[in-house]
Amino acid sequence: MDNSKVKRYTVTAALPYTNGPVHIGHLAGVYIPADIYVRYLRSNKRDVKFVCGSDENGVPITLKAKREGITPQEVVDKYHKIIGDSFKEFGISFNIYHRTSSVTHHQTAAGFFTTLYKKGVFTEVATEQYYDENAKTFLADRYIVGTCPNCGFENAYGDQCENCGSTLNPTDLINPRSTLSGDKPVLKETTNWFLPLEKYEDRLRTYIESHKEWRPNVYGQCQSWLNAGLQARAMTRDLDWGIRVPIRGAAGKVLYVWFDAPIGYISATKELSNYGKLGVWNPRAEEYYISDSENGAFEWEDYWKDEGTKLVHFIGKDNIVFHCIIFPAMLMAHGDYILADNVPANEFLNLEGQKISTSKNWAVWLNEYLREFEGKQDVLRYVLTATAPETKDNDFTWKDFQARNNNELVAIFGNFVNRVMVLTHKYFNGIVPTCMALEPVDHAVIDELATYPAKIASSIEQYRFREALMEVMNVARLGNKYLAETEPWKLIKTDEDRVRTILNISCQICANLQILIEPFLPFTADKLMKMLKNAGHDWEDAGGVNLIKRGHSLGQPALLFEKVEDAEIEFQITKLNNSKLENAAANAEVIPAKEDIQFEDFSKMDIRIATIVAAEKVEKTKKLLKLTVNTALDERTVVSGIAEHYKPDEIIGKQVCIVVNLAPREIKGIASQGMILMAEDSTGKLVFVSPSNQFADGSVVR
Repeated sequence: MDNSKVKRYTVTAALPYTNGPVHIGHLAGVYIPADIYVRYLRSNKRDVKFVCGSDENGVPITLKAKREGITPQEVVDKYHKIIGDSFKEFGISFNIYHRTSSVTHHQTAAGFFTTLYKKGVFTEVATEQYYDENAKTFLADRYIVGTCPNCGFENAYGDQCENCGSTLNPTDLINPRSTLSGDKPVLKETTNWFLPLEKYEDRLRTYIESHKEWRPNVYGQCQSWLNAGLQARAMTRDLDWGIRVPIRGAAGKVLYVWFDAPIGYISATKELSNYGKLGVWNPRAEEYYISDSENGAFEWEDYWKDEGTKLVHFIGKDNIVFHCIIFPAMLMAHGDYILADNVPANEFLNLEGQKISTSKNWAVWLNEYLREFEGKQDVLRYVLTATAPETKDNDFTWKDFQARNNNELVAIFGNFVNRVMVLTHKYFNGIVPTCMALEPVDHAVIDELATYPAKIASSIEQYRFREALMEVMNVARLGNKYLAETEPWKLIKTDEDRVRTILNISCQICANLQILIEPFLPFTADKLMKMLKNAGHDWEDAGGVNLIKRGHSLGQPALLFEKVEDAEIEFQITKLNNSKLENAAANAEVIPAKEDIQFEDFSKMDIRIATIVAAEKVEKTKKLLKLTVNTALDERTVVSGIAEHYKPDEIIGKQVCIVVNLAPREIKGIASQGMILMAEDSTGKLVFVSPSNQFADGSVVR
C-alpha cells in the first residue's frame, strides 16, 4: 500500500502460547522487529495500534497442565502474567497485551464462527480419528506418538516427526500410542466443521500474487501451498479446553486454535477500544497496557475494516500458512475485513549451534535474562536485531553477545557519546558551545548526517531491521571518525573557537542518535535524552544540526553501556548446559512397552555388525545423512536422521548395529537399505548402539 494513502496502521505480533515463558527465539523472530516498526511509526506521528496477547487455547496448554499436575486455567494464568510482565519490562510497546480467555475474545471468536456458519461457509464432515478408549477422549495430533514411517524415530508426534522434520497425519504413524494412557488408540468416527479452502484458492492466489514485495520465504511458501492445491481444513476439534463451538449438536467440541487465535488480534483491538471509550479497566481481565497515552477513544472497526488502514502481521516462519492462507480465507468468507498488506516472517534462531527446545530447556528465557542482566534490556535487543534471522536461520551465542556489547555498543556508540559529553563539560562547563566558522570536514559530516534518517527509514519500511540498525551505528561511527580527524583535545590549546564548532556538531550528532536509536534501543534513547536534557524531537527532526541550541546546559556524563565480563558469559553457558541435563533427567519418560510378539517374530530380524565407510549430508535436509556401510555381505546405502548429532567425518570408520533385512524404503529420493540402531540419551542426543570391542563386519547380533 502506498504510504501516502495510509490513514492508520494495525500492527499485530503473533500470540505466544501460555505454556511457558518467552525465549530469545520468540523475541528475534517476532516481537523485537514488530516493536522497532511500531516505535518508528510513532516517531513519525503515524496513527498505529500495536496489539498482541496470550494464546490460551489449544493442545500445548493441556499438555503443560498434564505435565505440571494443574488445571489448564492455572497454566494460562501463570504464564500470562510472566509473559506480560516480561514484555513490559523489556520495552515491547504494545497498546494492549490481551488474552484469549477473556469474555471479549470468546464472544468475538464465537460470533465470527456463527457468521460464517449462517452464511453456509462450512462443510460438516464425518472423519475417523484416533480415540483413547481408556481415557474416553478423542486424541488431538500431539496426544499421539508412534514410529515415524520415514526415518523410524519412535517418538514422532501425530503431526510431525521432530527427528527428520516430516509432516505427518496421525494415521501415518507405525505403532501409534496415546500419550494419556500409553494404550493403542482406535479409530472412531466424529463430525467436525471444515473451512473449504479450495473454494477460496483463486482469490487467495490473486491476493498473494499482488504482493510480490513480500519476503521470498513468505511468498514462496504461499505459492507452494497454492500450487499443491488447497484442501478443506477442520475449524473445530474434539477437546475439552477452548472456545465452545456456538451451534447446536456441537457438544464436546471447541474452535480450532488456529481459527480463534488470529481473531485474537481483532478482540484485542476491540478491548482496547472499549478501554479508550470508558476510561476504566476491569482488573479481573489482567491486561497489560503499555502505551496508555495513546489509548484514547477510537472505533475498533476503523482499524480492521477501513481500506485506509495498513495491516501488518509479524510472525515466525512456522505461522506463515495460518496468516497468509487460512486467516485471509476466513476474512474473505466473512466479507467485512481488510487483508494484511505485509506479513514479514522471520526464520528461526538457534542457540549455541542447536535448535532452541522448550521441552529440553535449551533456551534463554526472557524473564530470567531480565533478572540476571538487570538494566541491560537494550543489549539483548541490539544483539537479537543485529543477528536477526530475517532471510535464513541464524545462531545466538553468548560469546557473540559479549563481543557485540563490548566491541560495538561500548566501543563505538557509548564511546562517542561519552567523549562528547566529557569534552564539553571539560572545556565549556557542560554548555553547548556556539558553532563558529565551518571547514570542509564540517560540511562533509553535516551533509552525510543529513542522509541517514531517510536511509534508515527506507530500511525499516521495507522490514530490513538489521540493515537499519547498522545504519544507525554508522552515525556513531561517523561521529567517532569526525573526532579522530579533528582532534579537539589538541586544538583546545591553540584554537578554542575551532573546538567550539567541533563540539557543537558532535552534540548535534548525539541528539540525532537519540532520535534514530529509539525504535531499536528505547532505554538507551531515554538515558541519552536525559543526559542531553533534550526532549520533544521526532523522526522528522533527525538529520539536522540545530537540535540542541547553543548555550543549552547538558546533564552529567554517564556511561550508556558497561562491558560484559567473561565470568558472566561462562555462568550463562554453564547454566544452559546444566539446566538441559537437569531437565532431561527430571522429565525422562519410560516409553511404554510395545505389544508382545512371539520369538519367531523377533528371530526374523537379521541384525549385523557393520562399519560406516562413507557419509554425507542429504541435500535440502537438516537431519538426514546418507551412509555407506560395509556389512561383509555387501556395501549398502542407509539414510539416517542423525545429521544434527554427528558430522559426516566424525563417524567414518564407526562400527554400528544394522538391521540388514529391512525392506528398502525411498527417503528423499534415496533407496535406504536397512536401519542403524540408535539409543537416545537423557539430553535427547542419539547415540550409536555399537559393540564395545572390535568385531568382524557381518557378525550376527543375537
